Amino acid sequence: MKAGYLIQDTVINPEQLESTSHKELMRRMVGLNHAGKNIDLITLSTLPELEAFCGVSYLSELLSYADIEKFEEIEEAIIDLWKEREKGNILKKAAIHHWEIAKVIAELDKINQIKINDHTSIQLALADMYEAPWEDQVTVKTAPSGITKLDEMTGGFQDGEVTILAARPSMGKTDVMLHLAKTAGWADYVPIVFSLEMPVKLLTTRLIASTGGFNRAKMRDPKKLLSPSQKDQWPHVIAQLDETNVQLFDSAAQKVGEMRAKTRKVINQFPTKKPIIFIDYLSLIQSSQFYGGNAHLQVTEISRNLKTFAKDFNSPSFV
Repeated sequence: MKAGYLIQDTVINPEQLESTSHKELMRRMVGLNHAGKNIDLITLSTLPELEAFCGVSYLSELLSYADIEKFEEIEEAIIDLWKEREKGNILKKAAIHHWEIAKVIAELDKINQIKINDHTSIQLALADMYEAPWEDQVTVKTAPSGITKLDEMTGGFQDGEVTILAARPSMGKTDVMLHLAKTAGWADYVPIVFSLEMPVKLLTTRLIASTGGFNRAKMRDPKKLLSPSQKDQWPHVIAQLDETNVQLFDSAAQKVGEMRAKTRKVINQFPTKKPIIFIDYLSLIQSSQFYGGNAHLQVTEISRNLKTFAKDFNSPSFV
């Protein structure tokens, strides 16, 4: 009412307000704005059914509290209150409809992702960089690949990045992924592997073969096919892999929300370690909607969710 242009700038919508009368008042304001009319006390006082938001005297009282300079602070406070109410509503719905825990966490994450203040001016950004040529840079921890030339090119894998390993079928993508996972584990990350195609036993067999330098064909029957020296080496290889803390999940056709829930559980088990996430492979991830069978839309949704996944957990991710 004091500055009508704010109705176009605010991130708040009527349903995020708690009071029924305030919801109705904001709906009327939005309607006036769409019709190209002024949003002020006089215009509002001419509307029919004024008692829906307590009449002119209440509008006048509201106007007396208005402080345009504090608008962003008030807006943020309203959003925070709405988030808390909405979280409670989600938990009630989950209890009534017996939602899976993955769906509950996914819905709560959607609420937490909403924020107002993500603004940084170029002046502030430049101020942080001004002394860079004369200061020792803070070493940013990155996940090494264990491949020297690749690490020289990339500087290691950064937090929040999503890296796609792409190649034709049967070119060794899964083996590369497992190599990256165990290398990150030895670098004090906790690798979380979602294998949507290959079962845990086969993944474990490949890890042992690559770490011990065993011919993978011999892993079909280690008792018969491994040499005595390889059997002597076996306990050492097992001990090496045990130190990686690789976590394996092999359910087929998982959704990103389910993987988020499992990742959060692992993080709680290893509170001092940073996660690094591996998903094998992209086209086996389920989208939340069918999109009429449109594969492009499904992959677009999945890719967007994976990027949010990596950013929210501040971890490198590989697909």
